[in-house]
Amino acid sequence: MTTAELPDAFAGPRTSTGLPSPRPVAPPDAAGTREALLAAAAVVGAGRVVSAVDSDGRAAPIARSANVGMFRSRSVLGTVRPRTPQQARAVVLAFDRFPAACGLQALSTGRNWGLGSREPAFDDVVTLDLGDLTEIRELDLARGYAVIDPGVTQGQLAARLAGTARMINVTNSASCTSVVGNAIERGVGFRAQRVEDLLGLEVVLPDGDLVRVGWWPEADRVTPAYPHGLGPGLLPLFLQSDLGIVTGAVVRLLPRPERSRVVRVRFPGDKLVPAVDAIRDWLVAGLVDAVPKLYDDAATTRYGGTAGTGEFVAHLCVDGTARTIDALVGLLVAEAHATGAFTDVDSAEEPADLVARDVVANYAGDPTHNDVLFGATFGTTPEELDDSGRGWLFFLPLVPFTGADIATANRLKEQLAAETGVRFGSVLHGLSTEYADFVMSVRFGPEDRTAVHAALDRAHELFIGAGFLPYRLDVDHADWTDRVALDAAARDLTLRLKRLLDPHDTIAPSRYGHPRPDGWHGR
Repeated sequence: MTTAELPDAFAGPRTSTGLPSPRPVAPPDAAGTREALLAAAAVVGAGRVVSAVDSDGRAAPIARSANVGMFRSRSVLGTVRPRTPQQARAVVLAFDRFPAACGLQALSTGRNWGLGSREPAFDDVVTLDLGDLTEIRELDLARGYAVIDPGVTQGQLAARLAGTARMINVTNSASCTSVVGNAIERGVGFRAQRVEDLLGLEVVLPDGDLVRVGWWPEADRVTPAYPHGLGPGLLPLFLQSDLGIVTGAVVRLLPRPERSRVVRVRFPGDKLVPAVDAIRDWLVAGLVDAVPKLYDDAATTRYGGTAGTGEFVAHLCVDGTARTIDALVGLLVAEAHATGAFTDVDSAEEPADLVARDVVANYAGDPTHNDVLFGATFGTTPEELDDSGRGWLFFLPLVPFTGADIATANRLKEQLAAETGVRFGSVLHGLSTEYADFVMSVRFGPEDRTAVHAALDRAHELFIGAGFLPYRLDVDHADWTDRVALDAAARDLTLRLKRLLDPHDTIAPSRYGHPRPDGWHGR
């Protein structure tokens, strides 16, 4: 096929990277944005739309609530709050009909704490707030799935499953956080990475078309809950994506173990390599179920637990039946003692430590203890966290799951503290036998904001330089998506898809999107 035969999205001059040159598009027009917001108000009602554009077409960004990460507040020109997925679809279609308007930034509950909360990645957007879409559309305990809206929280879904043979894979965040939002962000649960819970997605494309990708239940026949289907898998296209807006999902419900017990092992920093290698070996051998969690002393004490200076605490879940649980726990405890790496091995069913109690509840699919931990840590409720005046920041690299690599990551964390004076705590999650996430977080006050954000910049440089790439980004580091792309041609393909599916830039670039090469990050 010659250049002349290419579709419009691929025709024309190419950039040095082989990408199509950006089309000449003007920045978003305030009057066009106002027209789109008026069209949205006709769909959802005037009381559910806030516009920053006056009748003369002048725009003054709406006041934003604070965010606990203390990231720069972006320019937001309006918010729209639909009541139903059908209204959300109509709003997208309305904005697509006004190409001069700014793009839509969708959010579920907006509690993306430590990474930006409700803030968009770039300026000049309208927020499509899906937090009022809270219906659990279908719950099938026999087949193990739920069909839910993006505003359904993990507390809401866990409460519906209480006392049943099913549970959800909860995260270590508060009850009021979105199941769908966290899953499409590739968040981490106690039982697996959250993306593994997704069976299907309902997506509104930029032109208003509705598609269901992956697996979806059918009314007239029973099909296997198999998310991959035949042919190219489309579900992953909408993870960390600005190719469409997710208005619903089918999530997997896990069988609730008859019995579970959490074994806690402690060890000093000089035993980090053999301890991590032992934990990985137990995961390989099947002695540990779910995701092993490894806290350093800063993280344990920061969240209300107890740990000696330089001490690590690992939490290891064992599932079984009433007849087997004691024997299975006994095997793991014996293995732990045999390594000689651990100073303490504890298998008490009701630990006194606040962090340990929280971990036990989360492995059992109960996120409500997280709210207690939030209160103890921040002195406020999760719903008020963004407005608390306190700071909380995350950096989320992936690390090979070996003792040597985890020790390297820990040394980088210590180097960061020595260079910047900012000490992050870390919590390791063994997501598979091959890789783990090394969750780094820091609490701070407003007076330390500049130093902490500079340390976050340095963390990106140190860890990415060592090959430990982040799997999620905050709103201030959206440009790092291009820097860490493993294959430029694959990254370019996402831009081609964006231009084909969203020629009017109806959906604003996300933290993982591809802003226009001319440096303008709007529509």
